[in-house]
Amino acid sequence: MKIFTFDEEYSVVCNTADTRNGFKHVATLCHNGYEIAKTKICYINRTWERFTYEDVLIKIVNDNFEGSARQKYLDIIAKTN
Repeated sequence: MKIFTFDEEYSVVCNTADTRNGFKHVATLCHNGYEIAKTKICYINRTWERFTYEDVLIKIVNDNFEGSARQKYLDIIAKTN
């Protein structure tokens, strides 16, 4: 499990789980500590991400934010190592 904190209000909790054919990354978006959204990406072999959970973080931001808020959080993800 890894927690990515975007700001004082929003954070994302990420986990990896096994699937029948490979594995998946699951991200849970939290607002002030309360779960508000969940998403997953399944993989068969491996990922080509710059860092673990990058793709699922981008997906949860794109699915739940619009406009300047979306860009702000995508910029935070881009700066993450």
